[in-house]
Amino acid sequence: MKRILLFIVTNLAVMLVLGIAASLLGVNRFLTANGLNLGLLLGFAALMGFGGAFISLLISKPMAKWSTGAQLINDSTDPTHRWIVGTVERFSKTAGITMPEVALYDGEPNAFATGAFKNSALVAVSTGLLQSMTRDEVEAVIAHEVSHVANGDMVTLTLVQGVMNTFVVFLSRVIGYFVDKVVLRNEREGTGMGYFITTIVLDIVLGVLASVVVAAFSRHREYRADAGAAALMGKKQPMINALARLGGLDPGELPQSVQAMGISGKPSGLMALFSSHPPIEDRIRALQQLP
Repeated sequence: MKRILLFIVTNLAVMLVLGIAASLLGVNRFLTANGLNLGLLLGFAALMGFGGAFISLLISKPMAKWSTGAQLINDSTDPTHRWIVGTVERFSKTAGITMPEVALYDGEPNAFATGAFKNSALVAVSTGLLQSMTRDEVEAVIAHEVSHVANGDMVTLTLVQGVMNTFVVFLSRVIGYFVDKVVLRNEREGTGMGYFITTIVLDIVLGVLASVVVAAFSRHREYRADAGAAALMGKKQPMINALARLGGLDPGELPQSVQAMGISGKPSGLMALFSSHPPIEDRIRALQQLP
């Protein structure tokens, strides 16, 4: 319930900020007496598309800490905590990135990485992961998350999301205007219900299609992070073993803001099109084919 409430409140706050920004910049005045101002509409679409994606990215780290209850362990003296922090530090040096914050949270077996920049990231592992895996397997999972950070996956995924959001906002309003004025022959000044209904429907439909594209990119990025983990460890078997272990476990639910950066998911059927993670079997097969 806390995560759902946080998601709703965060999105409402983002939309409020973007609405104010659009008014101040004047890009929300794309509907004129002479028709659509495509330049202003593109500016509005870009602001809403990239603005929302980047605001979500910038607040991803504090939101992830709050929603999962993750506790930083960088300065902890607990032996297990020191081992986790030392593992992250070792892989970070090998990957050439600044040491991330390291956190532990209570939950089912999973882990995630988040943060707006690769040199100010957060790597978090769950208590369930530590209890379910050998040290070699946990290290492989950590290497996978560090690889996400080193590859700049958080920013790249945000850019892809921003581009898709922009297309959705732009196309839905252009098509909505066409339906209202050409198909429904609304000759009154301004737009009618045809524009608003078409825009709302297309925001949903095109948004779903955009989610498929973003998810496909996210799945591709998982294969790359798996290979990156094998490279950081100097061997691929621990990552294969970790994935095999995860295949028999319930990875638990992560907040939507960091779901794509988790270690695993369980896609099936049609919903696999919207999954940020490929099937475990495919990931293992790809690792086995590495030299």
